[in-house]
Amino acid sequence: MGYDTYNAFNCDYDGRVATAQAKVMNETGLVALGYNTFILDDCYTLINRSASGELQQNLTRFPGGMRKWTESINQYGVSGSAYSSNGYMTCAGYPGAYGHEEQDLETWRSWGWNHMVKYDNCYIPYDNITMDNEYGRYKRMAEAIDNLAARYREKPFIYSLCQWGWENPYNWAPRISQAWRIDGDIKPFWSSIKTVINLQVASYLSTGFYQHGDMDMLEVGNSGQGSPVGDLTIAEQRSHFTAWALLKSHLLIGTDLRNATNDTIAILSNKELIDINQDPNEGAPLAPFRIGIQADYSTISYNETKPPPYWGGNSSYGAVFMIINYENTEQKLGFNLTENWAIRAGRQYQVRDMWAHKNCGIAMRNWTLTVGPHDVAALLLTDAGPEPSQELADGEIAPPCAHPFLVHQCTAPNGSFIYNGSKVEYGF
Repeated sequence: MGYDTYNAFNCDYDGRVATAQAKVMNETGLVALGYNTFILDDCYTLINRSASGELQQNLTRFPGGMRKWTESINQYGVSGSAYSSNGYMTCAGYPGAYGHEEQDLETWRSWGWNHMVKYDNCYIPYDNITMDNEYGRYKRMAEAIDNLAARYREKPFIYSLCQWGWENPYNWAPRISQAWRIDGDIKPFWSSIKTVINLQVASYLSTGFYQHGDMDMLEVGNSGQGSPVGDLTIAEQRSHFTAWALLKSHLLIGTDLRNATNDTIAILSNKELIDINQDPNEGAPLAPFRIGIQADYSTISYNETKPPPYWGGNSSYGAVFMIINYENTEQKLGFNLTENWAIRAGRQYQVRDMWAHKNCGIAMRNWTLTVGPHDVAALLLTDAGPEPSQELADGEIAPPCAHPFLVHQCTAPNGSFIYNGSKVEYGF
């Protein structure tokens, strides 16, 4: 969790502007919530290395040098993190770290940066130079990070790959890093948000405590500002933040906080969602449900225009559901509780709305709600005791077993079962 300059400013920033973001983060309570590191994302050095190959400080943009700038954000409880590229140059044409991995790590350490390395993928060498694929090229910096940590007996940098989902990183990136980008660069438009959510369907199973798919920086706050200028509605920003938090992505602020509205701060400050994102006991993200074969044996598939709307999983605080309405009109959406593996059949559940920050009823078997266009429901369900057993056993108000797939296999000891309200004395 922290801040990254790219979505707000691209290259149009300096030390004063960057420090101002850290100041607002502190004053609005964002640092206390866990947003506590800062990435200068490209364009922070001079365009050329020194004669000895070192990165050169840009004293015009950062008067007094990088160490002094780092101290300016440290006073607000924010650490410094590094950015570079897995090639000759960064994406904006500044010096990349290929061939200078350990040298640049030493430089960043001397500037007081000690938290994370975001490592881009621009201007990579020809194949006949590296003789390797994405895994091998990115492994160079992973080894350099390990060497630096061993040399100084310090905690290693968190290593976050920014390779845009190339070569299916969920298959190999967990071996050498703590995070990997699943997508190309995010944009502050609803179509981009939907595309990233859809891509997470392929990546979520690789996410755990020590590594996760990075859905890219946040665009919350980028309506009428940002680079490019965005047009996200408040509902779309709520959906965006909910998905990034509950699918366990980085939460890196990417808007000019000097212009932040109350809505922007409120979305970024949703502690209930942040607690699940940072859960100390449950590392897995939510998983899509109601995907593939259904209870009526039909098959549902999704795409970038309409990603999966139903997601569920577990947390230290209860079972979690995320329901997103991708339609342009208000929708009534419902689900069977047991479609989430974390729900115990035969139990009732207290339902908490994590955006309204209040409990909103007891759910038994099913829950239905109305969701506005492009908006989201983030629900936390906690056990509220057993279902009323006799009425259910008699089949008077519902079948004895909750999940539709189980209706023909859920029986009394003598093999009888209840189907469509009728008691059947034998099996198939």
